[in-house]
Amino acid sequence: MKPATHRQKKKKDTAVQVTNDSSVVSKESAAARCYFNDVFLQHFVCRAVRRAPLINRGYYVRWKAVDHCVRMFLHITEKCSQRQILSLGAGFDSLYFRLRADETLDRAAVFEVDFLDVARRKAALITSNTTLRGLLDSRLPPPAGPVHVRSSQYRLLGVDVREESQVEEALGAAGLDRAAPTLILSEVVLTYMETQRSDAVISWAAKLLPQSLFVMYEQIQPHDPFGRIMQEHFLKLNSTLHALRHYPDASAQRRRFLDKGWEQCVCLDMNEFYFGLVPEEERSRVESLEPFDEYEEWHQKCSHYFILTASRGSLVDQALLAPASALSISPSWSPTALSVHAVPVWVEGLGMASTSLSPGKVLLTGGSSRRGRWPMASVLIRGQEGWRSISVEPVEDLGVRLYHTVTCLPGRGAVVYGGRSSPLNPIRGLFKVTFDPCGPPCPPESEGQDSVKVCVEQMVCTGDPPPPRWRHTAAITSHKENSCCFSAGRDFLFVFGGQNQSEAVLGDGCFLSVDQQHWTEMPVEGAAPPARHSHSACSYQGGVVVFGGLGGEGVPLGDTLVLRPTERGFCWERMDVRPPPVPRYSHCAHLTGEKLIVVGGVWLHSDGVPGVVVVDITACSSVEFSLDTTSVPWPLMLHSFCCELTDPEEPVLLLIGGGGNCFSFGTHLNPQPVTMELGAALG
Repeated sequence: MKPATHRQKKKKDTAVQVTNDSSVVSKESAAARCYFNDVFLQHFVCRAVRRAPLINRGYYVRWKAVDHCVRMFLHITEKCSQRQILSLGAGFDSLYFRLRADETLDRAAVFEVDFLDVARRKAALITSNTTLRGLLDSRLPPPAGPVHVRSSQYRLLGVDVREESQVEEALGAAGLDRAAPTLILSEVVLTYMETQRSDAVISWAAKLLPQSLFVMYEQIQPHDPFGRIMQEHFLKLNSTLHALRHYPDASAQRRRFLDKGWEQCVCLDMNEFYFGLVPEEERSRVESLEPFDEYEEWHQKCSHYFILTASRGSLVDQALLAPASALSISPSWSPTALSVHAVPVWVEGLGMASTSLSPGKVLLTGGSSRRGRWPMASVLIRGQEGWRSISVEPVEDLGVRLYHTVTCLPGRGAVVYGGRSSPLNPIRGLFKVTFDPCGPPCPPESEGQDSVKVCVEQMVCTGDPPPPRWRHTAAITSHKENSCCFSAGRDFLFVFGGQNQSEAVLGDGCFLSVDQQHWTEMPVEGAAPPARHSHSACSYQGGVVVFGGLGGEGVPLGDTLVLRPTERGFCWERMDVRPPPVPRYSHCAHLTGEKLIVVGGVWLHSDGVPGVVVVDITACSSVEFSLDTTSVPWPLMLHSFCCELTDPEEPVLLLIGGGGNCFSFGTHLNPQPVTMELGAALG
């Protein structure tokens, strides 16, 4: 090997080793917050760091998946005279010490293989720590060759996993029994190798160990926006995810193992594992550990990682993961993709709320951007030269808020309701926003003004107000009939669903009389919809059309519901849409005629990311459309965004903001609005 090539290889190997140091710190953070029980990780961390709740959850589900597979293997092989765990690229994993302390390693041995430098560092940590040293034999032989720690149930080897012949020789010298049932563990290891090398390792293991279970945890789905951010992150770390190019999804990974000599293979993304194999009681425990409001990023992280089990030999077949139940929904896909184009004006933020004031004028409030969180509001105006952003003054009274609503009132102004500054601090009260009556609501573009004044006043409402909330909806409903309960022609702000600081998902519907500013009890008939948040609600014929959302069990919903006015009050009706739309949440929706246009969002469906689904309310039918984003020069993330139909005469949507914290890969926010042409979707 040429010196320059050798230096480059060494640099990349070092970058991969650094991922071990980061990973063990994140695992320790999750263990310290009681996501799982592992008291040994702390001994492999120089300085403990508290990670964000999203990262803690991500490492929990990783730990849980591997632990599930290991314990299933040990259970299936408990009557065998000898069984083994071979961990490839083990890093500073504490698996042996945890299993040894749990007394689950009867007649079992753990072999760990990693780079020489990693093995030396780990051996030094183990031998110098009384807790770790106490779980090994009282007398340890000195390091010999590649074996840096040799105990009766634990061997630590410093060998490059890519060199199969060296690994095989070292394992033989360390006492690996080829005939014994063996679990081979690869936890984000093989993907850092060139694909030809990682394929060779998979084939080598199948030939070497005839009674074995291969367990692998890695990344998938590289081509959607989250996947692109994920790949860019690892490229910056000089740790390319090579496997993604040839094996981009779970089905490709399954075929890979079957082609390389494994007899059976089950591959689940982490959403499938979490909802399919983690008991509901355990999910509830984990979800109550820390304040949390990053559902979109959590589900996206889980859809971009998988846990795989592949088997050789009849004995270990029983340790395979249970296959995920097939998705029963088969959406109708249009062959037409809807065009999306960037708008040359800088506006970014997640959790904003918007409303269309008039054709070509959109009010934006709240949200969080790269500059932080503070009271924010602006107006987007479309002039002859395109869209531009004008700041709004003053906005201090609105406070810092995310995931709130701003609803245009009949006549003039808008109502801002709910939201939060943090998952522990909901915003109480309502505010009415009107523009300065002394001037036009939005200055003409020719004037060159860069701000507009508004009047913000807190609404003093009577009656019994609903609990504070965010991720709810608020839409105008009206009732035109006389009754003993209320007078004719009254407009109501209908607030539905959401979440509060107790992390409860809400299913109540509350009516605020707009004229009287009074929270009113209204008769509502029909079966109440399931509780939800991050759904959509559009005013429709005096009532409301509600679509989707995230339900109380953390699973997206795909139902379409209509709240219709009746003689006495309102009535819920559930539409039987065929084919049913794929469940999703954190989307936006608008009504144009009898068609509900649902844009973006997050789903657990493995086929890409949501584009647009059009629900025909009259025909009770739906059609899914993908998006053509080739002209958008950044990964377009359509969740936690807002969307307006800026001109009823033109079938064009303006999509503003969106993005999020992409796990540990960094924050990505859409830097500019985009427009979406709906002509093909509306026929």
